[in-house]
Amino acid sequence: MATVMEFRSPAEEFPLGTVFENLPEVTVELERLIPHETLIIPYFWVRGAEAEDIETAFDPHAGVVSIELVDDVDEEYLMRAEWKSEYFGVLSALANTNVAVLSGVGTKDGWRFEVRGESREAIGEFRTVCEENDIQIEITAVHELLAVQGDNYELTEGQREALVLAYERGYFDSPRETSLAELAEELGVTQQSLSERLKRGHRRLIAGALVA
Repeated sequence: MATVMEFRSPAEEFPLGTVFENLPEVTVELERLIPHETLIIPYFWVRGAEAEDIETAFDPHAGVVSIELVDDVDEEYLMRAEWKSEYFGVLSALANTNVAVLSGVGTKDGWRFEVRGESREAIGEFRTVCEENDIQIEITAVHELLAVQGDNYELTEGQREALVLAYERGYFDSPRETSLAELAEELGVTQQSLSERLKRGHRRLIAGALVA
């Protein structure tokens, strides 16, 4: 059965992490893409910086050939990275084990990834590859996918729990009847973690209901 794993990685472990040395306030979010051979997430978004600062803020890294600005939308900047094929890191480990990246968000405090394997064995293989290649990851959750009203509405347990609780407590009402802080406290997670769960859950529901 398809299995989702969430894990953390130090900021410097991932090639794009060099940006946090020069722009510590930015957030980097990878475009969702299934890594396969040489096709490994070439696009990502940067938030919290000025356009003229972004390209030069990424210091040279062993895993990156070049980084360029592609477009900007509402002060969010779409970037494209060209990776070095010989560099072996987190994305290479994912590609070699056919594990899909559902989300990847980085800040100066580190990277948070959510990935999906077709089975628990695939997730286990990814963990083994990371261990064998000294790739630092800290696993925070492993769980099966839940289908909500059809095959196209795949949510993790955490996303479903967050969305349902937010709905029941009136978070989506206008005016709101509860706050993100109150929901996070009830779930026992940080506000940032809860915000990301809600965002990813919304994205999947929209993809299944309006796009698929």
